[in-house]
Formats: sequence, C-alpha cells, structure tokens
Amino acid sequence: MNYHRRKVVALLAGVAVAPALSTVSVALDYPTRPVRLVVGFAPGGTPDLVARLVGQWISQRLNQPFVVENRLGAASNLALEDVARAAPDGYTLFEVSLANAINVNLYKGANVQSSIAPIAGIASAPFIIVVNPGSGFQSVSDLIASAKAHPGVLNIGSAATGTPPYLSVSLFKSMAKIDCVQVPFRNSVQAVEELLGGRLDVAISDMSVIEYVKAKKLRALAVTTAARQSTLPDVPSMAEFLPGYDASSWYGLGAAKATPADIIEKLSAAVNDALADPEHAAHLTKLGLTVKRLSPLEFGKFVDAETKKWGGVIAAANIKPQ
Repeated sequence: MNYHRRKVVALLAGVAVAPALSTVSVALDYPTRPVRLVVGFAPGGTPDLVARLVGQWISQRLNQPFVVENRLGAASNLALEDVARAAPDGYTLFEVSLANAINVNLYKGANVQSSIAPIAGIASAPFIIVVNPGSGFQSVSDLIASAKAHPGVLNIGSAATGTPPYLSVSLFKSMAKIDCVQVPFRNSVQAVEELLGGRLDVAISDMSVIEYVKAKKLRALAVTTAARQSTLPDVPSMAEFLPGYDASSWYGLGAAKATPADIIEKLSAAVNDALADPEHAAHLTKLGLTVKRLSPLEFGKFVDAETKKWGGVIAAANIKPQ
C-alpha cells in the first residue's frame, strides 16, 4: 500500500463521516438524518476508499453523515440486493461499479439497471498489463506475436473468472485474435505474486501494482484504457496496439429504483460539485483514478452501454450465467 493510500485509509478510519457545519439553506429538507452508503467490497480497497472520500465530500455539502457499510459477498450482489430492498427514500445509497454491469450478464437477479436509480459517475481507472523485467516482452505487440507463433502457450494471470480483470484479458484475446491460457486466481494480488515469482508470463492488475512498476520490479506494457494515463504517462494504452480497446474499472453512485427525482438530483449535484473541486480530484488522481463526472441520465446510459459491451465479451468467452 503506497503512502497516499495509507494516508487516506488513516484519514477515513472509522465508518461514519462527520458532517460539516453549514448555514446554506435548501428548498428540500433531505437529508435530515444519516445516510447509508453500501459498498460491495472489503474495507481498504479502492472501491471502499472511493466511497469514503465521496461520502465525506457529500457530507460536507449536505450537512449529514454518510455512513459507509461494507456488505461483502457474491461479487457485490449482496450489497446490490440490500439497497434494492431498502426504502426508496434516499437514505440508502449504493456504490455502482463495473462489477455490477458484468454481473447482470452472469447472475440471475443481479440486474443493477432494474433495481438501482443512477445518481452520478465518480471515477474510472485502468488495469495494467505487466511482465517480469527479465522476460523478453517489451510491448503488447511482442505478446501478440508470441501468442500467434506459439498458440496456447502464453499464460496470462488475473483475478477470478468473470471478474473485470479476467474479462479484460478475454477482450484482449478476442480483439488480438490470439490463443493464450487465462489463469484465474482468487484476486489480482495472487496473480502478481506468481508473476514476481517467475511462474507466469503476464499478469493484469489494478492500479495497486503501480508501486512495483515504479520500483522496476515489474514492467508495464500497457494500461487498458483508450488513452494514456497521467499517473503512467510513458506507458502506452492498449488502444495504441488494438484500436477500440477499452477496459476501464469505474465507480458511481446509485439509490433504490423509486427514489424521488428531486433527491436524486440533489445528490447528483452534491457529487458533481465535489468532483469539480481540484483538491478532491487530486485525491482520486493519487489513487490512480480519473474523475468521471456524469449526470443521472448520462450515468444511466453509461451503465447500459457497459452492460451490453461486457455481455458480448462474456458470450464470446463462453462463460455461462449462474
């Protein structure tokens, strides 16, 4: 865990986010009591940190605590179910992520579009394709050439089957028209450990691997976004090798489906106002994220597009729904 991440964890230790004193009057009474913000992933990871930062910023604007609750299980489906069953009054919110757009295509009853009202986009981040510095791979072109010269030999490690990193590899295989072996682990950390130990050819990880890259313990061949990232400006994007390739992790905010429109709009305004603050944006940048300001309508359309896109990848990879 890098220094900034440790600092953020320490800063946000404790679940509740303290409200700021504000004298700004609002036409709508909401919120008049603490708001739950349900996250489907463990404390300390990027999804949790993003939720705690955003919760703090909204609290400062709406003068009520936004309390982060980590509801683990079933690839964030239990958290989704929790919020979907909550009263649609704006007092139970949900951190929507790429996992939810994927899960629509993998699990029955995990339909984020039918159960969650979009509020706002928050941020996005690439995955990183990394190799051991001692390998002969200097670029993504080298990986593709090797896989085509030796079908079924190149192995790429990632998090478990059906996770965003795993499907990012599936998309790579499909677009590059190569035959390689996908090696799923419980999480990306295990894949990176195997790569460091010389037992894998390639791994795909989230931005937590950036410290290994900066220390030159691993070589980054590409970020999986359509454009290069400011945190690794010298690392090419996958789209430079495969035009149209884009596999970004992302986060946004949602509420139970029938939540009143005026509450949705008030929350959206608070989130987008916070993200427009350069100081807040800098916190996200230091975590390897890019601000993604979206209105409720824009975020809803974005989730729809992501759901359709990854549904196609899942079908092409022949991963059967559960």
